[in-house]
Amino acid sequence: MPRYFTLHHAQGLLPEVERLLRGAVRAKAALDESQSEIASLTGRVRMMGGMRIDPVRVAEAGQSRADAAGALKDSMEAIGELGVQVKDLDAGLADFPTLYRGAEVLLCWRLGESGISHWHGVEEGFQGRKKIDRDFLDHHAGDTEH
Repeated sequence: MPRYFTLHHAQGLLPEVERLLRGAVRAKAALDESQSEIASLTGRVRMMGGMRIDPVRVAEAGQSRADAAGALKDSMEAIGELGVQVKDLDAGLADFPTLYRGAEVLLCWRLGESGISHWHGVEEGFQGRKKIDRDFLDHHAGDTEH
């Protein structure tokens, strides 16, 4: 059963979610960089017909890739353990499941935003974001006990 957040609880988790999400973004960038370096090294070997490559450089690139993959996995698991859903790592989008008028919806937050000010339906995604208004606050029943 999903964990539901009150707006207040989700807001309180933002510093931790932001820290973890920024770590995941950094790890993904490092992973992409190391994978590009490995692809470049192996591509040169093929183009040059088997040129000698520096085994230390290859090992370092492989270790960088493994370290970045591990850091990314750890950050994403930590976010997931909080009950938060990362929807788009590149855009820094995270959602917090909650209840509104008896239906599951998602409190929506993006890296760089000062707080949670939008929500959207489960099927709507970021494009369907709506501003949290008085009606939402009056009928929002997110409860961490569910």
